[in-house]
Amino acid sequence: MFRGYLIGTALGLSLAGAALAQQDTIKIGVLHSLSGTMAISETTLKDTVLMLVDQQNAKGGLLGKKLEAVVVDPASDWPLFAEKARELLTVNDVDVIFGCWTSVSRKSVLPVIEELNGLLFYPVQYEGEESSKNVFYTGAAPNQQAIPAVDYFLEELGVEKFALLGTDYVYPRTTNNILESYLQQKGIAKGDIFVNYTPFGHSDWSKIVADVKALGADGKKVGVISTINGDANIGFYKELAAAGISADDIPVVAFSVGEEELSGLDTSNLVGHLAAWNYFQSAESPENEAFITDWKARMGEKRVTNDPMEATYIGFNMWVNAVTEAGTTDVDPVADAMIGQKFPNLTGSEAEMLPNHHLTKPVLIGEIMDDGQFDIVSQTEPVPGDAWTDFLPESAVLESDWKTLDCGMYNTETKTCVQIKSNY
Repeated sequence: MFRGYLIGTALGLSLAGAALAQQDTIKIGVLHSLSGTMAISETTLKDTVLMLVDQQNAKGGLLGKKLEAVVVDPASDWPLFAEKARELLTVNDVDVIFGCWTSVSRKSVLPVIEELNGLLFYPVQYEGEESSKNVFYTGAAPNQQAIPAVDYFLEELGVEKFALLGTDYVYPRTTNNILESYLQQKGIAKGDIFVNYTPFGHSDWSKIVADVKALGADGKKVGVISTINGDANIGFYKELAAAGISADDIPVVAFSVGEEELSGLDTSNLVGHLAAWNYFQSAESPENEAFITDWKARMGEKRVTNDPMEATYIGFNMWVNAVTEAGTTDVDPVADAMIGQKFPNLTGSEAEMLPNHHLTKPVLIGEIMDDGQFDIVSQTEPVPGDAWTDFLPESAVLESDWKTLDCGMYNTETKTCVQIKSNY
């Protein structure tokens, strides 16, 4: 009986120790597709979070506790993103989630995050028209990517006709709706704007490329604004090359093609085409040099860095600082502490988290080089991200301010806070 008592006591102590160890761990949810059409882009962000977690643990962890990454694979399946987010919050009991790429995945996760009062850091450029108390948007809003890219086409390249090509989901459709309005305000005729959407994973681009080429039959300069996402980009750029279209003929500016996507392509025929981001690996700063060195030491010399990685890096470090300031990982005090956080970006300036849960970010335009890197041809000072665009009448009157107004959709005309309507 005494032996049984000792065994029982030892088992109880073991279970208590395991529970204590679990309490002493801060869990980080990682919600990125590791399979399916979006794995080409999202796997790198999973690797980025794991690197940042290891680096923070090497510094002693956070609040005296070790960070633990909990990785799930929503497999490019948008409803599965919601299921996996719920699993991370209710089963794995994570303190924060870093995840999503496409807006349709974020829209799927949003009701779950808000219902369970979770915290999501979203690191990818998106269409705006959203501001949730439970989300920090560390990627670009349209005024930090899409609008400046169009301005570059108009002012620097003399583009007179626009082909807006996108994958068929909320981000391209909303972004292109904004761009159509903006272009017409800039004097581009509606008939000179061609819009086309294709499914995820689309592979036959011959007719679409032919249609784009035909736009210039009247001699007007044509440019492509691309919101094509995922591995469909591979077929699109291959078809451009097969059709003999160079950047001098019809320049393309992409919002979802960066160094990672180009690393899987033959870029010899893509030289001179463009991308608009807030970061390129080729940016020169001490912070970027250190980040690239750490990344390559961990992942190998062939692995590149890109814009959503920088957005993840900024968001993660701001979260660490906000948790330190709040003295807890509880969502509400951390969210309050996030507003006003400042952290050096990788391009030589400083990012600041605004009351609308968006960052200040510089806008960079880069030309594709034959090594898959970008020659930065334009760079601005940090631009404050707009949750609601100025170029749609229904949005121009809206404001997001979670600090003083405690509202993500405040109507400045009626002076009321209205319920946010999902675009999905």
